[in-house]
Amino acid sequence: MSEVRSPAVAGQFYAGSEHGCRAQLARIDVAEPPMAGLPEKLVATIVPHAGWDCSGAVAMRAYRTMERCVAAGTTFVVFGTAHWSGLEKASVYGRGSWQTPLGSVEIDEELAAALVSASGGRIVENSQVHAMEHSIEVQVPMLRYVFGENIRIVPVAMPPRAEAAEVGRLAAEVAAQSGRAVFFVGTTDLTHYGRSHYNFAPHGSGRAGLEWVKTENDPRMIELMRGLKAEEVLGEARAHQNACGPGAVAATLAAARQMGSAGGHLLEYTTSYDVLRPRYGEEAINDFVGYVAMVF
Repeated sequence: MSEVRSPAVAGQFYAGSEHGCRAQLARIDVAEPPMAGLPEKLVATIVPHAGWDCSGAVAMRAYRTMERCVAAGTTFVVFGTAHWSGLEKASVYGRGSWQTPLGSVEIDEELAAALVSASGGRIVENSQVHAMEHSIEVQVPMLRYVFGENIRIVPVAMPPRAEAAEVGRLAAEVAAQSGRAVFFVGTTDLTHYGRSHYNFAPHGSGRAGLEWVKTENDPRMIELMRGLKAEEVLGEARAHQNACGPGAVAATLAAARQMGSAGGHLLEYTTSYDVLRPRYGEEAINDFVGYVAMVF
């Protein structure tokens, strides 16, 4: 029997039923055309992975921008993080399918096996680390909604380790050799700021902290993304706590560089404060998270 991963956070991070999922996606979908000045060919994106009500519209901005460049039946190699485990190596979910409220999405088993085989032990097959992790899961229904039911995925949980950039470069090499249509997705949120939830508030509570995050701390990471500086991401995240998925970012930047990207293009940046303030007022300001959508 083929292995099936059931949703772990449906009904929490996003709607749990097909009707609810489609209605929520319709609310966060992006109507405006892609920004001018983008390359004709895009090969990768970085998107946030919070609940759809907070960051879904930012991710959808990236997916709609990519739409013109993605062929039918594309395989998405999705680099995520592992919030709940002490992950030691890049870990592929290599067999079967992922179930979503919109239907199942098949694993590209051949490409997944090729990644593991070519990695020299840097990538392993380990479905268990994906069981309760949300960073990739929240992307999969959006990918199916935008790009259709014939897509496939290779989910890769990427720890913040020194080999992350090399894993991304290797993944791009294997993808190119496969002859498949492959697109790379990396998932991260940016600064998690506030004392109550994140124990990180170097510039105090309130608007001073918000302005520091928006004008200094998150732009530091965004500029590394823009410059494809994969090897600098982990040190930056350790020093300034401005990415919760730095391994995924480093791998995605290295993959994009290997695929011929000349740099990143910022589509949207916001914070959960900006998203939630109309609903909850100023109380939302003390604890918040940064979100970015970039394409390469």
